[in-house]
Amino acid sequence: MEPKTLFDKIWDRHVVESIEGGPDILYIDRHYIHEVTSPQAFTGLEKRGVQLMHPEKTVATADHNIPTKGQHLPIQEALSRVQVKTLTENCERHGVTLYGLNHPYNGIVHVIGTELGMSLPGMTMVCGDSHTSTHGAFGTIAFGIGTSEVEMVFASQCVLQPKPKKMRITIDGKLQKGVTSKDIILYVIAQISASGATGYFVEFAGEAIRALSMEARMTVCNMSIEMGARGGMIAPDEVTFAYLKGREFAPKGKEWDTALEQWKQLKTDEDAVFDKELAFSAQDIGPMITYGTNPGMGIAVDGNIPQLDSVPEKAQASFKKSLQYMDFEAGSALMGRPVDYVFLGSCTNGRIEDLRSFAAVVRGKQKAPNVTAWIVPGSQQVAKQAIAEGLDKILEEAGFELREPGCSACLAMNEDKIPEGKYAVSTSNRNFEGRQGPGARTMLASPLTAAAAAVTGKITNPAELV
Repeated sequence: MEPKTLFDKIWDRHVVESIEGGPDILYIDRHYIHEVTSPQAFTGLEKRGVQLMHPEKTVATADHNIPTKGQHLPIQEALSRVQVKTLTENCERHGVTLYGLNHPYNGIVHVIGTELGMSLPGMTMVCGDSHTSTHGAFGTIAFGIGTSEVEMVFASQCVLQPKPKKMRITIDGKLQKGVTSKDIILYVIAQISASGATGYFVEFAGEAIRALSMEARMTVCNMSIEMGARGGMIAPDEVTFAYLKGREFAPKGKEWDTALEQWKQLKTDEDAVFDKELAFSAQDIGPMITYGTNPGMGIAVDGNIPQLDSVPEKAQASFKKSLQYMDFEAGSALMGRPVDYVFLGSCTNGRIEDLRSFAAVVRGKQKAPNVTAWIVPGSQQVAKQAIAEGLDKILEEAGFELREPGCSACLAMNEDKIPEGKYAVSTSNRNFEGRQGPGARTMLASPLTAAAAAVTGKITNPAELV
């Protein structure tokens, strides 16, 4: 039998039919939806008089538009209020499970699906959200789809999808002090560019990847989309199985034993061939931060912004435009620059481990007076655990406030917006112009680097405080 990659094993099992010279019809095991990309899909179904084929395979949550203060009150922003209300009505009408505002399972779609044990190895998973790639950390094929495709999955539990090429990125060695999974993925994107994996589905492998916790692996897979990949995945192992065991919707009893045996087969065969292989050394990775307006414009936190002549000619125009927007100069350092806002949260870094690492840095210190900080758990479950562990008290004593769950300042679709011209060190995934608010200037970094900035009021190497 021909050796297969993990990606091929899962994909091939889910192909209902291949269209000659065209895409595959791919069966979808789990469909996640939220309030932003589902309304038009529900409307399309109803106009055609079509029912959801498998409503039990769809799970909904409100996350993008919800406020992170005053969730017990009516949502103040009119558009946000309408979108959340529409989601509630659509889910009631079509029999879809909804974890809405104030539900104990509510939270960011890519946080709740994993923490509740709904994302399981070997699955195919989609959501009308590009960061669906997060779930690939469990050895799944997970990717974002458009609204018309959301409607397609509603109606048929399938999606038309061309099979991507396969890439493996191997990272061996041990990480240095103050370096996290967020730094790994920012480093890789900086090395290969924000389009370096376009057309590929990426498997992350190597000693440094295997040493990561599940939450750290989710961060890596979450941002695989930021290098142009269709998605990212990591083979399931004992770390995966230990994380899933006992989760609310994970298999139990004999079903668990059966599932475990199947999951243990989910790995790339030894002689399987990838279309592209890349390798990096963990020792070369330091704490990272971005300086521009795409996630590939990153440097070591103690490094310098590149000079123009070191940038490929085709990228020089966007490089100059980015620096103009950020009001930075080529060749300059970021260390020591004052910051205005710090955001901890999002589907990239809004999990309990992220809150723990932030709290560990700020414990016994004080928030810098020039910094406004938004500390936003990724779900109600995360918030509950943070309070149970006393993280809220550590944060409060240092001058911070634990807000209520939601997407928050990741994308400025709610009340949490960075003001024009202000600098934000953000643990989210995108630093596009206006992503965090019109005119906002975003620097992506890890929770450790964000915490260091929050207590010093400037860009600081977290290794100095860890």
